[in-house]
Amino acid sequence: MRVFYLIYLLGSAIAIGLNACQFFLEEKNPPTLNPDFYGTQQGVESALTAVYAYMRWGAGDERYNVLTEYGTDLFTQGEDPGPYAAGFNQYGSQLNPDAMVLYQLWENHYKAIGTANLVIQQAMGSTELSESQKVAAVAEMSFGRAMFYFELVQQFGSIPLVLDVAFEARTDFRRSPISSIYGQIINDLRYATENLPVNPSATGRASRYAAAHLLSKVYLTRGSAVNEARGQQSADIDSALFYAKQVIESQRYSLQPNFADLWDIGNQGNSEIIFSVQFTTNLVFNGDGNTFHMYWGSWYEDQPGMQRDLVNGRPFRRHRSTNKTMFELFDRKNDSRFYKSFKWTYYANREAPGIAIGDTAIYYSLLSPTGTHPYRYFTWNRENPNQNNRYYPALLKYLDPNRVAVNEAKGSREWIRMRLGETYLLAAEAMGRLGDYQGAADYINVLRERAAWHDGEEKMPQYWKEEGGEMGNTESTYPEISVSPADISTDFVLFMLNERARELLGETNRWEDLVRCERLEDLVRPFNPEAINLRPFHKYRPIPQQHIDRLNPQGTIEEEQNEGYY
Repeated sequence: MRVFYLIYLLGSAIAIGLNACQFFLEEKNPPTLNPDFYGTQQGVESALTAVYAYMRWGAGDERYNVLTEYGTDLFTQGEDPGPYAAGFNQYGSQLNPDAMVLYQLWENHYKAIGTANLVIQQAMGSTELSESQKVAAVAEMSFGRAMFYFELVQQFGSIPLVLDVAFEARTDFRRSPISSIYGQIINDLRYATENLPVNPSATGRASRYAAAHLLSKVYLTRGSAVNEARGQQSADIDSALFYAKQVIESQRYSLQPNFADLWDIGNQGNSEIIFSVQFTTNLVFNGDGNTFHMYWGSWYEDQPGMQRDLVNGRPFRRHRSTNKTMFELFDRKNDSRFYKSFKWTYYANREAPGIAIGDTAIYYSLLSPTGTHPYRYFTWNRENPNQNNRYYPALLKYLDPNRVAVNEAKGSREWIRMRLGETYLLAAEAMGRLGDYQGAADYINVLRERAAWHDGEEKMPQYWKEEGGEMGNTESTYPEISVSPADISTDFVLFMLNERARELLGETNRWEDLVRCERLEDLVRPFNPEAINLRPFHKYRPIPQQHIDRLNPQGTIEEEQNEGYY
């Protein structure tokens, strides 16, 4: 690809300059940005700032929500599907090598990888860094490089594996086998788990336990393959369990007592979070910001007593739940995660006839109303789900009332990439895949105990109004949802996919989960009727045409492009 490495270097320098501009403005004699600079401690820190900034890309527009939640069994398109639903939710002809979001993903991640490669190369040969500084720099850059490669290989499959830095233009980039990509990711993460600090120096920087969590997920992904050739090894599942247990048994993290606490905007950086991408309320330093708050909401401002505000957000109506999510996935009565994951009630923020500020203005239900109500009562249409496209319960995990203005797109909520709840799921899945269903059930039940309504907890009204519970009941529902080996062993992989859905609903995992377990088609077809064009080759995305056009020499189309896209 012409000027491939020049793009790396220029892109890195620009990102470093933007993200550290206040620092550089204070320098009387700023250093020259040449390769040797990245062999200094100041250069390493500047490059790390850039690498972490590249991690913001996925939440900075319609990106990772498109790549991971469209075209799945849990979410489909809402009333305003945006520019990508036809391709990524319907698997239509718009999912092609010219899809801009795919080239943006490719470009962003390879720029980040290029920055990491540069620092790893320069740090190892540096005469200015101490040995401990070299190890720390390589460990943190190895974590970043592994994370970017892992995201790329899951989306595209075979891709160029670039580990060195050339300071002249190169155009010859051959795709490497998927097995080689996974091998390098594992090598990087094993180094990171051995050399990253237990306590990182700042929020948003990687710890050895972030590396261990990611390494567990990588081993599980490689080892999950049955028909796919990912280079899987016989010890992959054992390794996945080993590294998940390393995180759990470190006692550095703890589950939030109440599932709802995870989504409290005032509870960011809580004890459950292992690694998150950081944003800021200062728009100058926030890049594109975290825009996920816009894509999960439904329309509300046309209803009596309602106007757009910060609390309820900008309702772009991109992602609507499927019938599976609403009716089949949860024990809605006893598993509180269902009602705690969605926004069911909107309170009036302006006066209207018969409605005072603070009164209920909108109420969502799965059941038809009984009697009359002074507020708007929306019932989910199960027979014709498309009738729900404008009005539906909004996923509340990304709401961001801390934005500076009602219509401000650039949010500041942290993007949680790894949390202990998922670590328990990784450990449980590894246990089950090894045949230890009791061990798997034990890990699952840790999450089920948190998911239940707790002793003394005041349950949401739906418990008795809609799900048949007793009004005023404050007893734990854990006995109703705890699992035994017999409950999970019949189709263990399907059970785990559904359990991951219950715990991680909307948390930018789903498409990749379905692909890694080789269950994309059989789970999406019955539950997402919009995905009418889904075919086996959709397990990978098309290689961006802009990359292929720059290659010289260029191989045959079969060598350069994924099957199904030529």
